Amino acid sequence: MKKDVTPEQREEALDSLRNQGASIDAVKSYVVGPDFGGDFEFGAVFAIEDLEGYWEYLMAPSHAHTDRIGLPLLEKFHSFDITDDPDPEIEKKIADLHRRRYAQNAELTQLVRDLPLYEGSASPE
Repeated sequence: MKKDVTPEQREEALDSLRNQGASIDAVKSYVVGPDFGGDFEFGAVFAIEDLEGYWEYLMAPSHAHTDRIGLPLLEKFHSFDITDDPDPEIEKKIADLHRRRYAQNAELTQLVRDLPLYEGSASPE
């Protein structure tokens, strides 16, 4: 997170991530907490069973809320998708979901582009 983020802003963003896990039906399990031994202060992992569920997760109002309040607080952000789906087209299908989401939400696209450092599978480029 950026150096000027207040403890209250930090907790609001982390609570919003936890709310995503608790409020989105497609999320089967989740964890939000400190990143020990990594390059980040905090991380979040959401387990989702299939692409339909992933789309539900991506488009959920609670996810959009976290983006609006959380992304402006970040110095760097790295997103990644991990799957055990054997479909040889799965990477393309996941990327297509992200592209659709960005195409439907100019505000989100700008929030991501405004990040000082953004890497990962969900980049709008």
